Amino acid sequence: MENIAVFCGSSLGNDEAIVAQSKKLGQFFVNHDITLVYGGSKIGIMGTVAKEVIDGGGKTIGVIPHFLETKEIVNTDLTELIVTQNMHDRKVIMYEKSDGFIIIPGGFGTMDEFFEITTWGQLGLHGKPIGILNSNGYYDALIAQCKVMVQKGFLKQENLDAVVIDATIEGLLEKMQSFVPLPKPKWLNLDRI
Repeated sequence: MENIAVFCGSSLGNDEAIVAQSKKLGQFFVNHDITLVYGGSKIGIMGTVAKEVIDGGGKTIGVIPHFLETKEIVNTDLTELIVTQNMHDRKVIMYEKSDGFIIIPGGFGTMDEFFEITTWGQLGLHGKPIGILNSNGYYDALIAQCKVMVQKGFLKQENLDAVVIDATIEGLLEKMQSFVPLPKPKWLNLDRI
């Protein structure tokens, strides 16, 4: 994987362990020559990851919708900045530019990105690895809820298993590198999408 999208918050939150691991993720990208694809901001967790990549001499691709350029304080130090018309175009471009996806702590926007890219995988629209970096147990409740979805018959176990999860950066990337995508559903007709 040469380019990995990181979905995360435009806020720093209040857990220093999460901020520290976000910095380590940026450093890991630099040390492994991985281009960061992300939301284009210089604030919050997303700005923290990007700063580490930029400071380490790594490559960054920021994708931000026009209406958030001021609110999220766009990062002008990126290797490439793409400004989109809307949020949907932002997610599509991030998908197109990435070989895989990592979800680190964030709020509703991060959840939206996670669930959309995961749903696209479930539907067979892509076979790229999706990883949750469970920083300091941040996603324990989300993972537990996904298991409830399986228990109640709303989610297949194989679709939950297609999301790789680890509390360490190294462990997560190793799982993502060896990821085997689910077979495309037989009912999928891409001409009709």
